[in-house]
Amino acid sequence: MSDTQVKQKLPALLLGAIGVVYGDIGTSPLYALKETFAGHHPLAVTEANVLGVLSVMFWTIMLLVSLKYVIVIMRADNRGEGGSLALLSLASELTSGGARTKWFIGILGVFAAALFYGDSMITPAISVLSAVEGLDVVAPQFGHYVLPITLSVLTALFLAQKHGTGAMGLAFGPIMVFWFASLGILGCLSIARHPDVLWALNPLNAIHFLVIDPRLSFLTLGSVVLAVTGGEALYTDMGHFGKFPIRLTWFSFVLPALTLNYFGQGALLLQNPQAIENPFYLLAPGWALIPMVLLATAATVIASQAVISGAFSVARQSVQMGLLPRMEIRQTSDKAQGQIYAPLTNWTLYLAVIYLVLTFQSSSNLAAAYGIAVTGTMTIDTILIAFVLVAWRWSPLLVVPLIGTFLAVDLAYFSANALKIPQGGWFPLGIAALSFTVLTTWKLGRKLMFDEIARQAIPIQVVLDGADGVPRAQGTAIFLTAIGEGAPSALLHNLKHNQVLHERNILLTVIVEDKPYVTKGNRLLINDMGKGFYRLRIFYGFMETPDIPAALELCAKQGLVFDMMNTSFFISHAVIVTSAGPGMMHWRKRLFLALSRNAMNAAEFFNIPTNRVIEMGTRIEI
Repeated sequence: MSDTQVKQKLPALLLGAIGVVYGDIGTSPLYALKETFAGHHPLAVTEANVLGVLSVMFWTIMLLVSLKYVIVIMRADNRGEGGSLALLSLASELTSGGARTKWFIGILGVFAAALFYGDSMITPAISVLSAVEGLDVVAPQFGHYVLPITLSVLTALFLAQKHGTGAMGLAFGPIMVFWFASLGILGCLSIARHPDVLWALNPLNAIHFLVIDPRLSFLTLGSVVLAVTGGEALYTDMGHFGKFPIRLTWFSFVLPALTLNYFGQGALLLQNPQAIENPFYLLAPGWALIPMVLLATAATVIASQAVISGAFSVARQSVQMGLLPRMEIRQTSDKAQGQIYAPLTNWTLYLAVIYLVLTFQSSSNLAAAYGIAVTGTMTIDTILIAFVLVAWRWSPLLVVPLIGTFLAVDLAYFSANALKIPQGGWFPLGIAALSFTVLTTWKLGRKLMFDEIARQAIPIQVVLDGADGVPRAQGTAIFLTAIGEGAPSALLHNLKHNQVLHERNILLTVIVEDKPYVTKGNRLLINDMGKGFYRLRIFYGFMETPDIPAALELCAKQGLVFDMMNTSFFISHAVIVTSAGPGMMHWRKRLFLALSRNAMNAAEFFNIPTNRVIEMGTRIEI
């Protein structure tokens, strides 16, 4: 998003950013401080511990979110877009290292995307569950309604995805403004009753807490990190709102509200250590408990929606970058390009979220599974931004201490969360490992398949040389081909079986570039090869959904006019079989076959009219 667009739409962008970007990190006060003291590694509620934990939380937020993401990493936008895959693309583009360096960067980026899938399953479960658990504070007899209500809210949320979030999204901003205002007000009232809690702003309290009992403080980091989960979303959502609105809302509104609420909870604990049962809800007066439960539930639904939308976006990017097979992705808004719906991703997430709620049954149990995926992603982002800063020729005197500090903190939190693997951390790691296997298998399998297609291909010049004596049929034939050279197999099969060529023959290749969007002026590249043959390349960014008929309309400006009623699309349907040859382990070849069989039909994916499509089978051995 350009600076001019940002200035013109600033009020709407500020409201939208508050409603979408901060849902995850904004609902962390529901459980972060509670889990730090009453989680799997309980901590005594003493004045020294309260001030120490608050100080560690505050300076972690300042270092990892404010400095690392908002100030440093948000500089590394990929044509305005953010997120791990966008950062991967930018780092690969800027790095001048050899093949091994680019391979290392690619693996890191793919693993970050895999970790995101694990994280996106836990966030809706722990967020909504922690909000509804407020009913237990209102009245203990409501406790047995927590799970049914949580499951109902989550089911309704995932069912609503196919209708899009346009109308619902209009309410996100005002609700989250009210949420953060409530956080700040409740925190202020509590701090006013016990202002000594503000001593936690002194970083010496954090240092004292960490060194007085290194073992216990290290274990505590596994829960403290819950305060920064969702911090990476500030960079991920940069493409929707721009840098300035996110930075402005973070420093002027969201960060103060979060700080006041955490310190307010700390003040409450200093006054009444028994409030550790649920310090967030006990901040509110008795008459406000039910309204706060309703408001918290709405806020966690919004946080979950942001994560689900992010999963849809990552799925589309993965398909476009050749990391996942073609899948159905529907545009749910004719105004906002980013509003999409991926049915397979939606229902996979839903089943995983329901499994988590039924298995762990409380936010405290789920907290053990939360954190390791986030800290893993943050560590990878630090490594990727290091490559970018070096490519930008930042001074080593700045890069080395900066990246060194970020890495030290990231790895400390990752190590602390690794201790939670037996209690639940195995789940996001298992999902990440499964996702990583699928992503890399599909990418490698496609490479082997395209290498084999290229090996079998006949030079197009051979076809051109023999075209003069071949009968011509009226109309235009468009042959989709994944390789930029050689004659498509569908063209050769048409010649072999029908012994005919069309008046015009278009060899069409769709190319996805390492940037989010491609302008209409750079969409096409047409090469007239003579004798009625043209090679047409259509370029898209990894954030765009290909639409071949729409792209063909742009060809008219370059003298190539298409009449859809006189145009036939020839698509090669690859029948893939495994061989004993090298390249991939046999089980991965079988996985690639299974993925390819379930890939979305090319005609539907590229929005080609099905009544104009002719499919021809091609046998490919990998």
